[in-house]
Amino acid sequence: MSASLIVTNASVLTMDPNSPRATAVAVKDDRIIAVGSDAEIIAFSGPVTRHLDGNGRTLLPGFIESHVHLFMGGYNETVIRADRVSGKTALTQAVRDYAAKHPHLTLLLGQGAGYGIIAPDHPLTRHILDEICPDRPLMIMAYDFHTAWANTAALEAAGLLHGRELPRGNEVVMGSDGLATGELHEKLAMLPVMDLRNVGGRESHGMSGIEPPVPPTDAERREDRETLKVGIRHAARHGITTMHNMDGNRYMLEILREIEAEGDLISRIRVPLHLTAEMDLSELDRASAMTRDFQGETLNCGFVKIFLDGVIASGTAAMLEPYSNREGHCGDMLFTRENFIAAAIEIDRRGMQIAIHAIGDAAVRLALDGYEAAAKTNGPRDRRHRIEHVEMLHPDDLRRFAELGVVASMQPPHAPIKEDETTQGIGPERARLAYAWRSIAETGATLAFSSDWPIVSICPLSGIQAAMTRKTWAASQADERIDLHDVLAAYTRNGAYVGYAENLTGMIRKGLKADLALLSGDIESTPFDQIGAMHVDLTVFDGRVTYEH
Repeated sequence: MSASLIVTNASVLTMDPNSPRATAVAVKDDRIIAVGSDAEIIAFSGPVTRHLDGNGRTLLPGFIESHVHLFMGGYNETVIRADRVSGKTALTQAVRDYAAKHPHLTLLLGQGAGYGIIAPDHPLTRHILDEICPDRPLMIMAYDFHTAWANTAALEAAGLLHGRELPRGNEVVMGSDGLATGELHEKLAMLPVMDLRNVGGRESHGMSGIEPPVPPTDAERREDRETLKVGIRHAARHGITTMHNMDGNRYMLEILREIEAEGDLISRIRVPLHLTAEMDLSELDRASAMTRDFQGETLNCGFVKIFLDGVIASGTAAMLEPYSNREGHCGDMLFTRENFIAAAIEIDRRGMQIAIHAIGDAAVRLALDGYEAAAKTNGPRDRRHRIEHVEMLHPDDLRRFAELGVVASMQPPHAPIKEDETTQGIGPERARLAYAWRSIAETGATLAFSSDWPIVSICPLSGIQAAMTRKTWAASQADERIDLHDVLAAYTRNGAYVGYAENLTGMIRKGLKADLALLSGDIESTPFDQIGAMHVDLTVFDGRVTYEH
Protein backbone atom coordinates (compact mmCIF):
# COMPACT_ATOMS: atom_id res chain seq x y z
CA MET A 1 0.00 0.00 0.00
CA SER A 2 1.45 3.36 -1.03
CA ALA A 3 1.02 6.37 1.23
CA SER A 4 -0.21 9.77 0.09
CA LEU A 5 1.91 11.52 2.75
CA ILE A 6 4.93 10.39 4.74
CA VAL A 7 6.57 12.35 7.56
CA THR A 8 9.98 11.11 8.67
CA ASN A 9 12.79 12.32 10.93
CA ALA A 10 10.28 13.82 13.37
CA SER A 11 9.78 13.66 17.11
CA VAL A 12 6.35 12.02 16.99
CA LEU A 13 4.44 12.30 20.27
CA THR A 14 1.52 10.02 19.49
CA MET A 15 -0.50 10.61 22.69
CA ASP A 16 -1.16 6.85 22.48
CA PRO A 17 -0.33 5.42 25.93
CA ASN A 18 0.46 2.03 24.36
CA SER A 19 3.02 3.43 21.93
CA PRO A 20 3.91 6.99 22.92
CA ARG A 21 6.82 7.73 20.56
CA ALA A 22 7.87 7.28 16.95
CA THR A 23 9.90 9.11 14.32
CA ALA A 24 7.68 8.67 11.26
CA VAL A 25 4.06 8.44 10.13
CA ALA A 26 2.41 7.28 6.90
CA VAL A 27 -0.96 8.58 5.73
CA LYS A 28 -3.18 7.32 2.93
CA ASP A 29 -6.21 9.39 2.03
CA ASP A 30 -7.89 10.31 5.34
CA ARG A 31 -6.32 7.65 7.58
CA ILE A 32 -3.06 6.94 9.34
CA ILE A 33 -1.77 3.66 7.91
CA ALA A 34 1.47 3.25 9.86
CA VAL A 35 3.42 4.72 12.77
CA GLY A 36 6.99 3.73 13.48
CA SER A 37 10.64 4.28 12.60
CA ASP A 38 11.89 6.04 9.48
CA ALA A 39 12.95 2.73 7.93
CA GLU A 40 9.56 1.15 8.57
CA ILE A 41 7.62 4.08 7.15
CA ILE A 42 9.78 4.67 4.04
CA ALA A 43 8.55 1.28 2.85
CA PHE A 44 5.15 2.89 2.22
CA SER A 45 6.59 5.25 -0.41
CA GLY A 46 5.02 5.27 -3.84
CA PRO A 47 5.20 7.31 -7.04
CA VAL A 48 2.77 9.99 -5.79
CA THR A 49 3.74 10.01 -2.12
CA ARG A 50 4.60 13.38 -0.66
CA HIS A 51 7.70 13.09 1.57
CA LEU A 52 8.09 15.58 4.40
CA ASP A 53 11.26 15.82 6.47
CA GLY A 54 10.32 16.56 10.06
CA ASN A 55 13.86 17.75 10.73
CA GLY A 56 13.50 16.87 14.41
CA ARG A 57 10.32 18.90 14.88
CA THR A 58 7.46 17.68 17.06
CA LEU A 59 4.55 15.99 15.30
CA LEU A 60 1.36 15.79 17.35
CA PRO A 61 -2.24 14.77 16.82
CA GLY A 62 -4.19 17.78 15.61
CA PHE A 63 -5.13 19.99 18.54
CA ILE A 64 -8.68 19.71 19.87
CA GLU A 65 -10.14 23.08 20.88
CA SER A 66 -12.70 21.95 23.46
CA HIS A 67 -14.37 25.31 24.09
CA VAL A 68 -14.69 27.92 21.37
CA HIS A 69 -17.22 30.41 19.98
CA LEU A 70 -16.50 30.02 16.29
CA PHE A 71 -19.18 32.22 14.75
CA MET A 72 -18.48 35.13 17.09
CA GLY A 73 -14.75 34.64 16.64
CA GLY A 74 -15.05 35.00 12.89
CA TYR A 75 -17.36 37.99 13.24
CA ASN A 76 -14.95 39.56 15.73
CA GLU A 77 -12.65 40.41 12.83
CA THR A 78 -15.25 42.85 11.44
CA VAL A 79 -15.85 45.06 14.52
CA ILE A 80 -13.87 47.59 16.58
CA ARG A 81 -10.98 45.62 18.09
CA ALA A 82 -11.09 46.94 21.63
CA ASP A 83 -8.64 44.23 22.67
CA ARG A 84 -5.93 46.09 20.77
CA VAL A 85 -6.26 49.45 22.51
CA SER A 86 -5.64 50.82 25.99
CA GLY A 87 -6.60 54.22 27.35
CA LYS A 88 -9.23 56.77 26.34
CA THR A 89 -7.15 58.37 23.59
CA ALA A 90 -6.50 55.07 21.81
CA LEU A 91 -10.13 53.93 22.21
CA THR A 92 -11.36 57.26 20.83
CA GLN A 93 -9.15 56.94 17.77
CA ALA A 94 -10.24 53.33 17.16
CA VAL A 95 -13.95 54.17 17.44
CA ARG A 96 -13.76 57.27 15.23
CA ASP A 97 -11.67 55.54 12.56
CA TYR A 98 -14.16 52.67 12.47
CA ALA A 99 -17.17 55.01 12.41
CA ALA A 100 -15.73 56.94 9.46
CA LYS A 101 -15.25 53.72 7.50
CA HIS A 102 -18.76 52.43 8.31
CA PRO A 103 -21.22 55.34 7.96
CA HIS A 104 -24.10 52.97 7.20
CA LEU A 105 -23.98 51.04 10.49
CA THR A 106 -26.82 51.66 12.93
CA LEU A 107 -24.72 50.38 15.84
CA LEU A 108 -20.99 50.76 16.27
CA LEU A 109 -19.82 47.64 18.07
CA GLY A 110 -16.50 46.92 19.73
CA GLN A 111 -15.34 43.67 21.29
CA GLY A 112 -12.52 42.50 23.53
CA ALA A 113 -12.22 45.36 26.04
CA GLY A 114 -10.54 44.82 29.36
CA TYR A 115 -12.42 46.01 32.44
CA GLY A 116 -9.72 48.64 32.93
CA ILE A 117 -9.56 49.72 29.30
CA ILE A 118 -9.62 53.42 30.29
CA ALA A 119 -7.45 53.00 33.38
CA PRO A 120 -7.27 50.67 36.40
CA ASP A 121 -10.10 51.40 38.84
CA HIS A 122 -11.65 53.78 36.32
CA PRO A 123 -14.77 52.06 34.93
CA LEU A 124 -16.09 52.77 31.49
CA THR A 125 -19.40 54.70 31.54
CA ARG A 126 -21.88 56.09 29.05
CA HIS A 127 -20.53 59.56 29.76
CA ILE A 128 -17.03 58.55 28.64
CA LEU A 129 -18.48 56.86 25.56
CA ASP A 130 -20.57 59.97 24.84
CA GLU A 131 -17.37 62.01 24.74
CA ILE A 132 -15.90 59.51 22.30
CA CYS A 133 -19.02 59.15 20.14
CA PRO A 134 -21.94 61.48 20.98
CA ASP A 135 -24.14 61.11 17.93
CA ARG A 136 -24.30 57.40 16.99
CA PRO A 137 -25.19 54.33 19.08
CA LEU A 138 -22.02 52.67 20.38
CA MET A 139 -21.47 49.59 22.52
CA ILE A 140 -18.15 48.12 23.67
CA MET A 141 -18.17 44.48 24.79
CA ALA A 142 -15.82 43.18 27.48
CA TYR A 143 -13.39 40.48 26.45
CA ASP A 144 -15.46 37.86 28.31
CA PHE A 145 -18.80 38.81 26.62
CA HIS A 146 -20.49 39.01 30.04
CA THR A 147 -20.35 42.81 30.36
CA ALA A 148 -20.81 45.63 27.87
CA TRP A 149 -20.83 49.42 28.03
CA ALA A 150 -23.16 51.55 25.88
CA ASN A 151 -23.35 55.27 25.19
CA THR A 152 -26.46 57.36 25.76
CA ALA A 153 -27.55 57.16 22.12
CA ALA A 154 -27.51 53.36 22.27
CA LEU A 155 -29.29 53.20 25.63
CA GLU A 156 -32.02 55.58 24.47
CA ALA A 157 -32.55 53.75 21.19
CA ALA A 158 -32.72 50.41 23.02
CA GLY A 159 -35.10 51.72 25.69
CA LEU A 160 -32.63 51.07 28.53
CA LEU A 161 -31.65 54.57 29.68
CA HIS A 162 -34.23 54.51 32.47
CA GLY A 163 -33.51 50.89 33.35
CA ARG A 164 -35.43 47.68 32.81
CA GLU A 165 -36.50 44.78 34.98
CA LEU A 166 -34.72 41.64 33.79
CA PRO A 167 -34.51 37.99 34.89
CA ARG A 168 -32.04 37.20 37.67
CA GLY A 169 -28.38 37.44 36.76
CA ASN A 170 -29.01 40.06 34.06
CA GLU A 171 -28.74 43.76 34.92
CA VAL A 172 -28.86 47.27 33.55
CA VAL A 173 -26.63 49.00 36.12
CA MET A 174 -28.24 52.18 37.40
CA GLY A 175 -26.56 55.35 38.69
CA SER A 176 -27.42 57.62 41.61
CA ASP A 177 -29.14 59.96 39.13
CA GLY A 178 -31.74 57.31 38.34
CA LEU A 179 -30.34 56.71 34.85
CA ALA A 180 -28.33 53.82 33.45
CA THR A 181 -24.56 54.14 33.90
CA GLY A 182 -24.01 52.40 30.57
CA GLU A 183 -22.80 49.13 32.11
CA LEU A 184 -24.80 46.06 31.09
CA HIS A 185 -24.46 42.63 32.67
CA GLU A 186 -25.22 39.43 30.73
CA LYS A 187 -27.04 38.80 27.49
CA LEU A 188 -30.60 39.90 28.30
CA ALA A 189 -29.29 43.34 29.21
CA MET A 190 -27.17 43.54 26.06
CA LEU A 191 -29.61 42.12 23.51
CA PRO A 192 -31.80 45.27 23.22
CA VAL A 193 -28.68 47.17 22.13
CA MET A 194 -27.44 44.37 19.88
CA ASP A 195 -30.84 44.41 18.18
CA LEU A 196 -30.08 47.92 16.88
CA ARG A 197 -27.69 46.46 14.31
CA ASN A 198 -28.52 46.55 10.62
CA VAL A 199 -25.84 43.98 9.69
CA GLY A 200 -24.81 40.72 11.31
CA GLY A 201 -26.57 39.58 14.44
CA ARG A 202 -26.95 35.96 13.47
CA GLU A 203 -23.54 35.13 14.93
CA SER A 204 -24.89 35.84 18.43
CA HIS A 205 -28.18 33.93 18.18
CA GLY A 206 -26.46 30.76 19.34
CA MET A 207 -25.69 32.43 22.68
CA SER A 208 -29.45 32.60 23.23
CA GLY A 209 -30.27 29.29 21.57
CA ILE A 210 -32.67 30.98 19.17
CA GLU A 211 -33.00 30.74 15.40
CA PRO A 212 -32.94 33.81 13.13
CA PRO A 213 -36.41 35.38 13.51
CA VAL A 214 -36.54 36.06 9.76
CA PRO A 215 -35.18 33.42 7.37
CA PRO A 216 -31.81 34.71 6.13
CA THR A 217 -31.53 35.55 2.45
CA ASP A 218 -29.12 33.73 0.15
CA ALA A 219 -26.78 36.71 0.42
CA GLU A 220 -26.91 36.60 4.22
CA ARG A 221 -26.22 32.86 4.26
CA ARG A 222 -23.25 33.46 1.97
CA GLU A 223 -22.04 36.21 4.33
CA ASP A 224 -22.32 33.85 7.29
CA ARG A 225 -20.48 31.07 5.48
CA GLU A 226 -17.60 33.45 4.84
CA THR A 227 -17.59 34.60 8.47
CA LEU A 228 -17.37 31.02 9.71
CA LYS A 229 -14.66 30.19 7.18
CA VAL A 230 -12.55 33.01 8.61
CA GLY A 231 -12.72 31.30 12.00
CA ILE A 232 -12.11 27.82 10.61
CA ARG A 233 -9.04 28.92 8.65
CA HIS A 234 -7.75 30.81 11.69
CA ALA A 235 -8.00 27.61 13.75
CA ALA A 236 -6.17 25.59 11.08
CA ARG A 237 -3.24 28.01 11.23
CA HIS A 238 -2.86 27.00 14.87
CA GLY A 239 -2.91 23.24 14.25
CA ILE A 240 -6.53 22.78 15.35
CA THR A 241 -8.44 19.98 13.66
CA THR A 242 -11.44 19.63 16.02
CA MET A 243 -13.56 22.27 17.73
CA HIS A 244 -16.33 22.00 20.31
CA ASN A 245 -18.44 25.11 19.80
CA MET A 246 -20.01 26.39 23.00
CA ASP A 247 -23.03 28.22 21.68
CA GLY A 248 -25.35 27.07 18.97
CA ASN A 249 -28.59 26.55 17.12
CA ARG A 250 -29.77 24.66 14.07
CA TYR A 251 -28.96 27.56 11.75
CA MET A 252 -25.26 27.34 12.55
CA LEU A 253 -25.26 23.61 11.84
CA GLU A 254 -27.00 24.24 8.51
CA ILE A 255 -24.44 26.87 7.50
CA LEU A 256 -21.57 24.57 8.46
CA ARG A 257 -23.16 21.79 6.40
CA GLU A 258 -23.20 24.17 3.41
CA ILE A 259 -19.49 24.84 4.02
CA GLU A 260 -18.90 21.09 4.17
CA ALA A 261 -20.66 20.68 0.83
CA GLU A 262 -18.31 23.28 -0.64
CA GLY A 263 -15.33 21.26 0.61
CA ASP A 264 -14.20 23.95 3.04
CA LEU A 265 -15.06 22.39 6.40
CA ILE A 266 -11.47 21.70 7.44
CA SER A 267 -12.17 20.87 11.06
CA ARG A 268 -14.41 18.51 12.99
CA ILE A 269 -17.02 20.66 14.71
CA ARG A 270 -19.57 19.92 17.41
CA VAL A 271 -22.40 22.42 17.86
CA PRO A 272 -24.91 22.31 20.76
CA LEU A 273 -28.31 23.76 21.38
CA HIS A 274 -27.96 26.48 24.00
CA LEU A 275 -30.75 26.06 26.54
CA THR A 276 -31.48 29.24 28.50
CA ALA A 277 -33.36 29.71 31.76
CA GLU A 278 -36.23 31.38 29.90
CA MET A 279 -36.92 28.30 27.75
CA ASP A 280 -39.45 25.59 28.41
CA LEU A 281 -38.02 22.08 28.48
CA SER A 282 -40.05 21.29 25.36
CA GLU A 283 -37.35 23.27 23.52
CA LEU A 284 -35.17 20.19 24.01
CA ASP A 285 -37.13 18.64 21.14
CA ARG A 286 -35.00 20.93 18.95
CA ALA A 287 -31.81 19.57 20.49
CA SER A 288 -32.98 15.99 19.93
CA ALA A 289 -33.75 16.80 16.29
CA MET A 290 -30.36 18.47 15.81
CA THR A 291 -28.67 15.41 17.31
CA ARG A 292 -30.62 13.12 14.98
CA ASP A 293 -29.98 15.17 11.85
CA PHE A 294 -26.31 16.00 12.42
CA GLN A 295 -24.23 13.01 13.46
CA GLY A 296 -21.39 12.82 10.97
CA GLU A 297 -17.68 12.33 11.63
CA THR A 298 -17.00 15.95 10.71
CA LEU A 299 -20.14 17.79 11.84
CA ASN A 300 -22.41 16.79 14.70
CA CYS A 301 -24.50 17.97 17.62
CA GLY A 302 -25.22 15.57 20.49
CA PHE A 303 -25.06 18.02 23.39
CA VAL A 304 -26.76 20.92 25.15
CA LYS A 305 -25.02 23.99 26.58
CA ILE A 306 -26.27 25.75 29.72
CA PHE A 307 -25.06 28.89 31.50
CA LEU A 308 -25.48 28.72 35.27
CA ASP A 309 -23.71 31.98 36.12
CA GLY A 310 -21.55 34.80 34.77
CA VAL A 311 -17.96 35.81 35.54
CA ILE A 312 -16.05 36.90 38.64
CA ALA A 313 -14.73 40.19 37.23
CA SER A 314 -18.23 41.66 36.86
CA GLY A 315 -19.63 40.08 40.03
CA THR A 316 -22.03 37.82 38.12
CA ALA A 317 -20.42 34.47 38.99
CA ALA A 318 -22.38 32.62 41.67
CA MET A 319 -20.44 32.20 44.94
CA LEU A 320 -21.14 30.19 48.08
CA GLU A 321 -19.78 33.05 50.21
CA PRO A 322 -19.75 36.78 49.41
CA TYR A 323 -17.18 38.28 47.08
CA SER A 324 -14.09 39.57 48.86
CA ASN A 325 -14.50 42.98 47.18
CA ARG A 326 -18.32 43.26 47.22
CA GLU A 327 -19.79 43.21 50.71
CA GLY A 328 -22.70 40.79 51.06
CA HIS A 329 -22.76 40.03 47.33
CA CYS A 330 -22.68 36.40 46.16
CA GLY A 331 -23.74 36.83 42.54
CA ASP A 332 -26.84 35.26 41.02
CA MET A 333 -27.56 31.87 39.55
CA LEU A 334 -29.23 32.14 36.13
CA PHE A 335 -31.39 29.07 36.83
CA THR A 336 -33.29 28.22 39.98
CA ARG A 337 -32.06 24.99 41.55
CA GLU A 338 -35.35 23.24 40.81
CA ASN A 339 -35.41 24.26 37.15
CA PHE A 340 -31.80 23.35 36.53
CA ILE A 341 -32.07 19.91 38.14
CA ALA A 342 -35.16 19.23 36.02
CA ALA A 343 -33.32 20.31 32.87
CA ALA A 344 -30.28 18.16 33.65
CA ILE A 345 -32.42 15.10 34.25
CA GLU A 346 -34.39 15.61 31.04
CA ILE A 347 -31.37 16.26 28.80
CA ASP A 348 -29.67 13.20 30.27
CA ARG A 349 -32.81 11.11 29.79
CA ARG A 350 -32.71 11.97 26.09
CA GLY A 351 -29.17 10.56 25.89
CA MET A 352 -27.42 13.85 25.18
CA GLN A 353 -24.28 15.25 26.74
CA ILE A 354 -24.46 18.42 28.87
CA ALA A 355 -21.89 21.22 28.99
CA ILE A 356 -22.41 23.73 31.79
CA HIS A 357 -20.78 27.14 32.14
CA ALA A 358 -20.04 27.32 35.88
CA ILE A 359 -17.40 29.71 37.19
CA GLY A 360 -18.29 30.44 40.82
CA ASP A 361 -18.09 27.67 43.41
CA ALA A 362 -21.86 27.79 43.97
CA ALA A 363 -22.50 27.24 40.25
CA VAL A 364 -19.97 24.40 40.10
CA ARG A 365 -21.68 22.71 43.05
CA LEU A 366 -25.11 23.03 41.45
CA ALA A 367 -23.78 21.62 38.17
CA LEU A 368 -22.38 18.59 40.00
CA ASP A 369 -25.65 18.21 41.91
CA GLY A 370 -27.55 18.20 38.63
CA TYR A 371 -25.32 15.52 37.14
CA GLU A 372 -25.64 13.42 40.28
CA ALA A 373 -29.44 13.73 40.18
CA ALA A 374 -29.52 12.76 36.50
CA ALA A 375 -27.44 9.64 37.14
CA LYS A 376 -29.64 8.58 40.07
CA THR A 377 -32.83 9.18 38.11
CA ASN A 378 -31.87 7.75 34.72
CA GLY A 379 -29.47 4.96 35.65
CA PRO A 380 -26.01 4.07 34.35
CA ARG A 381 -24.76 5.08 30.90
CA ASP A 382 -21.66 6.58 29.25
CA ARG A 383 -22.40 10.25 30.02
CA ARG A 384 -19.18 12.28 29.86
CA HIS A 385 -20.96 15.41 31.05
CA ARG A 386 -18.71 18.41 31.42
CA ILE A 387 -18.33 21.64 33.38
CA GLU A 388 -16.83 24.59 31.59
CA HIS A 389 -14.31 26.90 33.32
CA VAL A 390 -14.49 25.75 37.00
CA GLU A 391 -12.65 28.88 38.10
CA MET A 392 -13.61 28.40 41.76
CA LEU A 393 -14.18 25.17 43.61
CA HIS A 394 -15.15 24.36 47.18
CA PRO A 395 -12.92 21.67 48.78
CA ASP A 396 -15.96 19.46 49.42
CA ASP A 397 -16.57 19.26 45.66
CA LEU A 398 -13.02 18.50 44.52
CA ARG A 399 -13.39 14.72 44.30
CA ARG A 400 -16.89 14.77 42.86
CA PHE A 401 -15.61 15.23 39.29
CA ALA A 402 -13.90 11.84 39.31
CA GLU A 403 -16.64 10.19 41.34
CA LEU A 404 -19.34 11.30 38.89
CA GLY A 405 -17.23 10.91 35.73
CA VAL A 406 -17.53 14.63 34.98
CA VAL A 407 -14.96 16.24 32.69
CA ALA A 408 -13.38 19.51 33.82
CA SER A 409 -13.18 21.65 30.67
CA MET A 410 -10.78 24.45 31.58
CA GLN A 411 -8.83 27.27 29.94
CA PRO A 412 -5.22 27.78 31.10
CA PRO A 413 -4.95 31.32 29.62
CA HIS A 414 -7.82 32.47 31.86
CA ALA A 415 -5.93 32.05 35.14
CA PRO A 416 -4.80 35.44 36.49
CA ILE A 417 -1.09 35.90 37.00
CA LYS A 418 -1.35 39.16 38.95
CA GLU A 419 -3.86 41.10 41.02
CA ASP A 420 -6.94 42.14 39.03
CA GLU A 421 -10.75 42.34 39.27
CA THR A 422 -10.98 38.55 39.36
CA THR A 423 -8.41 37.96 42.12
CA GLN A 424 -9.98 40.74 44.16
CA GLY A 425 -13.35 39.00 43.94
CA ILE A 426 -11.92 35.62 44.93
CA GLY A 427 -9.76 36.89 47.77
CA PRO A 428 -6.71 35.19 49.28
CA GLU A 429 -8.67 32.81 51.52
CA ARG A 430 -10.41 31.08 48.60
CA ALA A 431 -7.46 31.11 46.22
CA ARG A 432 -6.42 27.57 47.19
CA LEU A 433 -8.83 25.95 44.72
CA ALA A 434 -9.08 28.70 42.12
CA TYR A 435 -8.30 27.40 38.62
CA ALA A 436 -7.31 24.11 40.25
CA TRP A 437 -6.30 22.12 37.15
CA ARG A 438 -3.69 19.92 38.77
CA SER A 439 -5.71 19.35 41.96
CA ILE A 440 -8.68 18.16 39.91
CA ALA A 441 -6.53 15.94 37.67
CA GLU A 442 -4.84 14.33 40.68
CA THR A 443 -8.23 12.99 41.82
CA GLY A 444 -8.45 10.96 38.60
CA ALA A 445 -10.83 13.29 36.76
CA THR A 446 -10.38 14.02 33.06
CA LEU A 447 -9.12 17.48 32.05
CA ALA A 448 -9.82 18.97 28.63
CA PHE A 449 -8.05 22.24 27.82
CA SER A 450 -9.08 25.02 25.44
CA SER A 451 -9.04 28.78 24.88
CA ASP A 452 -12.65 30.07 24.84
CA TRP A 453 -11.72 32.03 21.69
CA PRO A 454 -12.36 34.88 20.93
CA ILE A 455 -12.12 35.75 24.63
CA VAL A 456 -8.40 34.95 24.45
CA SER A 457 -6.11 33.83 21.64
CA ILE A 458 -7.04 30.48 20.14
CA CYS A 459 -3.36 29.42 20.02
CA PRO A 460 -2.93 26.08 21.85
CA LEU A 461 0.79 26.68 22.22
CA SER A 462 0.08 29.78 24.30
CA GLY A 463 -2.29 27.71 26.41
CA ILE A 464 0.34 24.99 26.87
CA GLN A 465 2.82 27.59 28.09
CA ALA A 466 0.24 29.06 30.48
CA ALA A 467 -0.50 25.63 31.97
CA MET A 468 3.19 24.94 32.55
CA THR A 469 4.37 28.32 33.81
CA ARG A 470 1.44 29.54 35.88
CA LYS A 471 2.27 31.97 38.65
CA THR A 472 0.36 32.39 41.90
CA TRP A 473 -1.06 35.62 43.31
CA ALA A 474 -1.86 34.43 46.85
CA ALA A 475 0.19 32.53 49.43
CA SER A 476 -2.58 29.98 49.92
CA GLN A 477 -2.46 28.80 46.31
CA ALA A 478 -1.08 25.38 45.49
CA ASP A 479 1.24 24.74 42.56
CA GLU A 480 -1.26 23.99 39.80
CA ARG A 481 1.30 23.68 37.00
CA ILE A 482 1.02 20.50 34.92
CA ASP A 483 3.79 18.65 33.13
CA LEU A 484 4.11 18.79 29.36
CA HIS A 485 2.71 15.40 28.38
CA ASP A 486 -0.36 15.78 30.60
CA VAL A 487 -0.98 19.22 29.11
CA LEU A 488 -0.64 17.85 25.57
CA ALA A 489 -3.11 15.09 26.44
CA ALA A 490 -5.60 17.72 27.62
CA TYR A 491 -5.32 19.44 24.22
CA THR A 492 -5.56 16.21 22.19
CA ARG A 493 -6.55 12.78 23.54
CA ASN A 494 -8.76 14.06 26.35
CA GLY A 495 -10.56 16.44 24.00
CA ALA A 496 -11.35 13.51 21.73
CA TYR A 497 -12.69 11.57 24.72
CA VAL A 498 -15.03 14.32 25.85
CA GLY A 499 -16.27 14.61 22.26
CA TYR A 500 -16.92 10.82 21.98
CA ALA A 501 -14.27 10.72 19.23
CA GLU A 502 -11.47 8.70 20.81
CA ASN A 503 -11.85 6.03 18.12
CA LEU A 504 -11.54 8.68 15.44
CA THR A 505 -8.93 11.23 16.44
CA GLY A 506 -6.85 12.60 19.33
CA MET A 507 -3.94 10.18 18.90
CA ILE A 508 -1.48 9.22 16.17
CA ARG A 509 -2.40 5.58 15.80
CA LYS A 510 -2.85 3.27 12.85
CA GLY A 511 -6.45 3.35 11.63
CA LEU A 512 -7.38 6.71 13.14
CA LYS A 513 -8.06 9.83 11.10
CA ALA A 514 -5.01 11.64 9.78
CA ASP A 515 -5.39 14.79 11.90
CA LEU A 516 -1.88 16.11 12.56
CA ALA A 517 0.01 19.22 13.68
CA LEU A 518 3.72 19.67 12.90
CA LEU A 519 5.31 22.28 15.16
CA SER A 520 8.12 24.69 14.31
CA GLY A 521 10.54 22.94 16.66
CA ASP A 522 10.97 20.27 19.31
CA ILE A 523 8.54 21.14 22.07
CA GLU A 524 10.26 18.86 24.59
CA SER A 525 13.54 20.75 24.30
CA THR A 526 11.93 24.20 24.25
CA PRO A 527 12.02 26.15 27.54
CA PHE A 528 8.55 26.20 29.03
CA ASP A 529 8.34 29.99 28.93
CA GLN A 530 9.10 30.01 25.20
CA ILE A 531 6.55 27.43 24.01
CA GLY A 532 4.03 30.18 23.21
CA ALA A 533 6.51 31.70 20.76
CA MET A 534 6.56 28.50 18.70
CA HIS A 535 4.18 28.14 15.78
CA VAL A 536 2.60 25.42 13.66
CA ASP A 537 4.38 24.64 10.40
CA LEU A 538 1.81 22.21 8.99
CA THR A 539 -1.76 21.20 9.76
CA VAL A 540 -3.30 18.05 8.30
CA PHE A 541 -7.04 17.35 8.57
CA ASP A 542 -8.51 14.12 7.22
CA GLY A 543 -5.22 13.54 5.40
CA ARG A 544 -5.46 16.91 3.65
CA VAL A 545 -2.95 19.70 4.24
CA THR A 546 -5.08 22.61 5.44
CA TYR A 547 -2.31 24.96 6.51
CA GLU A 548 1.39 25.22 5.69
CA HIS A 549 3.68 27.90 7.08
